[in-house]
Amino acid sequence: MNGTQKAQGRRIVLWRHGQTAWNLERRFQGTTDIELTETGRAQARRAARLLAALRPDAIVASDLQRASDTARELAALTRLEVTHDPALRETYAGSWQGLTHDEILARHGEQYTAWKRGEPVRRGGGELETEVADRAAPVVLNHADKLPEDGTLVVVSHGGTIRTTIGRLLGLDAHHWEGLGGLSNCCWSVLGEGARGWRLLEHNAGTLPEPVLGDDD
Repeated sequence: MNGTQKAQGRRIVLWRHGQTAWNLERRFQGTTDIELTETGRAQARRAARLLAALRPDAIVASDLQRASDTARELAALTRLEVTHDPALRETYAGSWQGLTHDEILARHGEQYTAWKRGEPVRRGGGELETEVADRAAPVVLNHADKLPEDGTLVVVSHGGTIRTTIGRLLGLDAHHWEGLGGLSNCCWSVLGEGARGWRLLEHNAGTLPEPVLGDDD
């Protein structure tokens, strides 16, 4: 089997949007609606060509511009309609939004450190990570439930939302979600449906996944 063929079982591809100017500035975007840079659009076009080879059955995306424009590149190749859902937006982070990483450390250092320790923190007075998972994971599962038995769903969203959604679908305790690590712009993670639920097959990938041979299957 090569990387362009779908294995048995449903797959969920969680795809982060392309680069924005605020990404380059290390500025916390949250729910602020920032558009892609030209580099971000090129990233989306390249990634879309790869993901189209997986022959997805459905695409669902955050309604923020950076995610919807990324999803549009895949829709153009697959001729699938994109379903937009605000529940897939990035974490709302209140007063942190618009601040650079250095500004957050200077103004909210204790809160930032507590968050990195895995404590439940309303960054900037915004959402808890568990609340992001509460709104996003059910949307992903609802669309996955509509797939054929070997179908593939592409979810176009944001780094924080994708991480919390993966953590929830894998059944990990929220304290350990940070251990999943972040996604680079326009990279993706792949979940596969197994006998005991969803499992992580690829994380922060930028090429087509290769099958795992000689594992426990």
